[in-house]
Amino acid sequence: MSTTRRRRAPAPKRARRGRRGVIRQGPLRTHWLLLTAMLLTLSVTLLLQGYTQHSFDDRPDQAAKPMAADAVPAAIRDGGPVIDTAGPQPRSAAPKPGTIALTFDDGPDPTWTPQVLDALRRAGVHATFFVVGTQAAAHPDLIRRIVADGNQIGVHTFTHTDLGPAPDWRRSLELRETQLTLAGAAGVTTSLLRPPYSSTADALDDREWDAVQQAGRAGYLTVLTTMDSEDWRRPGTAQIVKALDVAPGAPGQIMLMHDAGGDRSQTVAALNTLLPRLKARGLHFATVSEALGLPDPVRPAGTGDHLQGLTLIWILRGGNWVLTLLGWLLWAAGAISVLRAVAVLVAARRHKRLRRRPWGPPVTEPVSVIVPAYNESAGIEAALRSLLASDHPVEVIVVDDGSTDGTADLVESLGLPYTRVIRQENAGKPAALNTGIAAARCELLVMVDGDTVFEPDAVRQLVQPFADPAVGAVSGNAKVINRGGLLGRWQHIEYVVGFNLDRRLFDLAECMPTVPGAVGAFRRSALLAVGGVGEETLAEDTDLTMAFCRAGWRVVYEERAKAWTEAPASLNALWRQRYRWCYGTLQAMWKHRGALVQRGQAGKLGRRGLLYLLMFQVLLPLLAPVVDVFAVYGLVFLDPVRIIGLWAAFLLVQMLMGAYAFRLDRERLGPLWSLPLQQFVYRQLMYLVVIQSVFTALAGSRLRWQRMQRYGSLRVPAGG
Repeated sequence: MSTTRRRRAPAPKRARRGRRGVIRQGPLRTHWLLLTAMLLTLSVTLLLQGYTQHSFDDRPDQAAKPMAADAVPAAIRDGGPVIDTAGPQPRSAAPKPGTIALTFDDGPDPTWTPQVLDALRRAGVHATFFVVGTQAAAHPDLIRRIVADGNQIGVHTFTHTDLGPAPDWRRSLELRETQLTLAGAAGVTTSLLRPPYSSTADALDDREWDAVQQAGRAGYLTVLTTMDSEDWRRPGTAQIVKALDVAPGAPGQIMLMHDAGGDRSQTVAALNTLLPRLKARGLHFATVSEALGLPDPVRPAGTGDHLQGLTLIWILRGGNWVLTLLGWLLWAAGAISVLRAVAVLVAARRHKRLRRRPWGPPVTEPVSVIVPAYNESAGIEAALRSLLASDHPVEVIVVDDGSTDGTADLVESLGLPYTRVIRQENAGKPAALNTGIAAARCELLVMVDGDTVFEPDAVRQLVQPFADPAVGAVSGNAKVINRGGLLGRWQHIEYVVGFNLDRRLFDLAECMPTVPGAVGAFRRSALLAVGGVGEETLAEDTDLTMAFCRAGWRVVYEERAKAWTEAPASLNALWRQRYRWCYGTLQAMWKHRGALVQRGQAGKLGRRGLLYLLMFQVLLPLLAPVVDVFAVYGLVFLDPVRIIGLWAAFLLVQMLMGAYAFRLDRERLGPLWSLPLQQFVYRQLMYLVVIQSVFTALAGSRLRWQRMQRYGSLRVPAGG
């Protein structure tokens, strides 16, 4: 005979608006624009940083191999070292007799350039410095000193690239970016160019000649050499002095030395010997333009170029800081993730051994099962029949929260024994639960969602921990029933690997933050003592569990109490569900932040549970998009084999954790084949949910409770 009753609960009181303000229904869009802008800025910064740092050609000067030179005019091959190709006919020139244009390549360098400048100043000599753009951006103060000392500036490309084989676009980019750097660093531009890996005019090949012509059309004078110190070989100070020894009255020369690119101590020592010696012979030192009698090629930069140059310098500097910070963050995140994996696996193994011990004398007292229902007609029959098939005495209380699909009528028409139906106007899930708590006859309560089917022994297993009087609440083992398709498999993996492994760790650490609404048990007296189910957050189950911990109760996990629940079957539904969960968890964490400074059970929740949630469910997910961008950066600019190897190692750890978790839950390993795919879609979706939730919380917005769509996939377990 059915014991079904009809009862109408009083209408709930209207919640106060208070200082929280009006609930916003519209989505918050600004933060997505902000996030997109941040990621684009980071991507551009890393792209520029990758180009400047990992496109840098650091081959020694002798590494460039000459090619065919059929296109180089004879007048250029046999002419002077300074080449002008701006006009219809290319021209070349050489310094005046008895004049030496001393030049330095590859700088500036913070160690050697100041010493070179000091040697020049002591000798009263001015030189021409062909600087590399990236070096100039890193040391703009040295550019300013070079100019302030009366020396001349020339361009040696931005990344010391060989212009000969480079495409036209890169040649232009290399020269333009170097000019901007000079404009930003010292407020000047220059029309002097020395291509890296160039030497004398008669060594030009066809590709280099093409680059010289392109530079000429852009307004550059190409400055080659007549005497090479070959100081990059570090042959010894005496040998460098010998290579640059010039007799009195000799033709004008353009000497090549280096103030960067390695140890230049021999260069500095050679200067201190060479400069006084050559000046004593009556030779005159001059800049390149002075040596040829040309107008000064260094001009003040325009305001626009100066501002663009400053921006470029700061972007490059910022890129260095970002890479350094990312490096530390990634190492820290990697170390923390590995420690977490070890801790979770060790805890799971220990938890399994501990659960072999009985909690105490068997708990046989009856249980009140509360089922809050709002438009649950698709699956509530299966849920109720599974509860009534339990091998433990139960009464079932269905609280219909203003359903519009006939849920209450359906339950009453079933005529199920030991089942009561309470109808109330729609007031939300917490209010429905509180109504059920008030109507319950038993001290032990099981609260279950209307889309959940219990195993026959689930209720009995769920209440056995109450044999320990210190236990106030028990979390059961929720499992996904609709596992078809990738989305279903991914959620199945998340439930088994993520949620259940964490619950074992929380159980051992006595800091369980959440008893899931799908399958959880509580002491009624403890529930009433903490004020029932709160309505302040969207994650009422997390809020309630944290309240239990702060009240001094222990909350445990019983993995043998299995219940089956429907998971979202679309990305949109999954987003809405996880958005509510995540936002509600943030609300609960903030509400119970006082546990951080409390003692006893509350302190364990605060300093263990809350900090764990903050680290692994908030901070690390917020860093995830940056990690993904950096991974792409690594594939493009770093060693892709190493990056892929690190990703494979991470995936291997995930697979091993998954296999162990599936073994603990006695699940087939088959769904784990989809775990690699999960990293590319599902993981990013969950991270975006966290980002959305955090931004919403920071903006002070509030959300309404959102009900998940039911699909009617629930079935009564075999034997039910």
